[in-house]
Amino acid sequence: MEYLFFADLLHEFTLPEKGIISRVLRKDDWVNITLFGFSAGEALSTHSSPASATLYLLEGEAEVQLGDDRIEARQGSLIYMPPMLPHGISAKTALRMLLVQVKDRSQ
Repeated sequence: MEYLFFADLLHEFTLPEKGIISRVLRKDDWVNITLFGFSAGEALSTHSSPASATLYLLEGEAEVQLGDDRIEARQGSLIYMPPMLPHGISAKTALRMLLVQVKDRSQ
């Protein structure tokens, strides 16, 4: 069985001075695990996904839109989003974030 090990996700890439970067750690038919780095002020506009998703903020602060709610998230925050929930994120500071999407195996 194949497995992944990363000793320290904070050191998998350097944060961009401007823009957003991503690094796919694992992607297959059932799961997508991606690291994101945002410079301060960058944002992903509101969107949705057919897969459930979990966000874990490794570093920084962000405003996260979840449906009609806006929440303040920071290092250590964990967010679970069910499929098709409209969501978006705006980095208040430089930000590192882990995204884990899991597809429903019954589909």
